[in-house]
Order: sequence, then structure tokens, then C-alpha cells
Amino acid sequence: MKELFIKLINGRAFEYAVIPTSAINFSHEVLKACEVNTCGNYGKCWTCPPASGSIEQHKKNILSFSNTFVFTTKTGLEDSFDFEGMIKAKDNHNSITAELHDSFGKTNPVYGVGGCVICKKCAYPQPCKFPEKTFPSIEAAGINVTELSISAGLRYNNGENTVTYFSMILF
Repeated sequence: MKELFIKLINGRAFEYAVIPTSAINFSHEVLKACEVNTCGNYGKCWTCPPASGSIEQHKKNILSFSNTFVFTTKTGLEDSFDFEGMIKAKDNHNSITAELHDSFGKTNPVYGVGGCVICKKCAYPQPCKFPEKTFPSIEAAGINVTELSISAGLRYNNGENTVTYFSMILF
């Protein structure tokens, strides 16, 4: 499987690694950060808490697989306040993640960055219009991305005026 994932992301990912799912730490503290609702998606999006499922559900699902393929993208920004650049980089990263999901998501769950952006406005709490295209964020599973980067041996901070995003696919 790893070779298939690498082939799909080749030339577009910055770094990648395979780690056992047993190396992933789950934390209710991460979900508490979501509850602060800095991004505005808490309770408003199917792929974010609380609609995305409990930490226990995610943990059970993730640990039912032996390994996870973690990959990053790194994008340069004009400066540390380049919010538009960060959003563009996130969208680019999630388009790669969506390709993995489209190819393998029926059998290998995918976790990406932030809330879903398929619809301009999420239908939540009405039923999702495209449930087959959605994937939760890593944080929605209660996973601290900084700790995940350490477990995977991937760089979280790639220098001044850059943004690095993480996704993972279970296998």
C-alpha cells in the first residue's frame, strides 16, 4: 500500500512516513481546543467536532488498522500574516488528501486538515450532501499534530514564512 500512496503523492508532498497506529496519542485536550472554535467550524460542519464522532470512535477506528501513512506539504508565505496564502496552501494540501480519499477511502480511512470545504456552506445539521467525499481532520480525532510529527519523524516547523500541513491514511 505504501508504494501506491507514494505514487499518488509523488512530487507534491514535502515529507512522508509510515508509523504504527499504536504510536498515535489521542487527547481530549485537542478537542477542547476545537471547542474554542477559532476556525468557526465547531458544531457547524460534518467533518468537525462534535458531528465528526467521538474521540473514542476515532481511536477505535484508527487502532483497527496496523499502520498509517502520514504526509506533509510545505508552502512558502509572503509573511507570517499571509492568511490568504495559508488558506490556499490548505486547499492545495486537501486536494491531494481528497485524491487519496477518492482512490482508497472506501477501505482506508483518510484524515486531513481542518473542516470540509466541498460545499460553500455545510448543510449541517441537515444530512451531508456528499458524505462519500468527506474526511475528518486529524484534530477531530483528538490527535495532536505536533506529537504526530514527532512520532513520524517529520518536521512540523519548516522555517520562517512557511506553513506545513499534515494528512494521514490508514492501512
